[in-house]
Amino acid sequence: MLSKIRGIFVLIQFSLTVALIIALMYLLPKYAVKIRKYWMKIQIPLLGIKIKTIGTPDPKANLILMNHQALLDIVVMEYLDKRDIAWVAKKEIAQLFLFGHILKAPKMIIVDRQNKAGLIKLLKDVKDRLNHGRPIAMFPEGTRSDGTKLLKFKTGAKIVAQKHNLIVQPVLMFDTRKVLDSKTLNATPGTVKVIYLDSVDPSKDKEWFEKLEQTMKERFYKELNSDT
Repeated sequence: MLSKIRGIFVLIQFSLTVALIIALMYLLPKYAVKIRKYWMKIQIPLLGIKIKTIGTPDPKANLILMNHQALLDIVVMEYLDKRDIAWVAKKEIAQLFLFGHILKAPKMIIVDRQNKAGLIKLLKDVKDRLNHGRPIAMFPEGTRSDGTKLLKFKTGAKIVAQKHNLIVQPVLMFDTRKVLDSKTLNATPGTVKVIYLDSVDPSKDKEWFEKLEQTMKERFYKELNSDT
């Protein structure tokens, strides 16, 4: 019952503060990154999140590949990484009332997966953000899981990395869904574990993507089983 009450509070708080943040980013585009990061910084203690990190973030990596289970995946990574990350998100999220502007205002990358020209636009947008010094973040699963498994990786991340010669750092995140489940509106303070795996240079191995997927899955299930 308490987790449900907290969840409703979080929904109200998110709606009000996100509306404010969006307005500020449109009004003050030069400060959009600082505004966004400040909001993330507030959310971590407000939601009762403690973060445990394993491994080291690679400042040279310009493509972050993460597993995806909840909205908080983005909040936690934005909090940890001080750079102006350009997230790749599907068009359906951008079309949401109010929340869609959290992608549009800071110029995130929006993908139309139903459009044949979507990949061409994705590659073009990635190049533009890279030219502006922004690293790219993608969820190779293509959608959220329930947090107990990794879904089969889509090829979009592979194409993006190889086309633009990016250095890729895989990241695993655990228990964000337990802290805040947007579907059930349950919110419970807790610890989120973030594991930075070794970066990969796709130009040195033709099978890098398949190996990366296997490495992420092996480490994911190892960590999952160690916590059970």
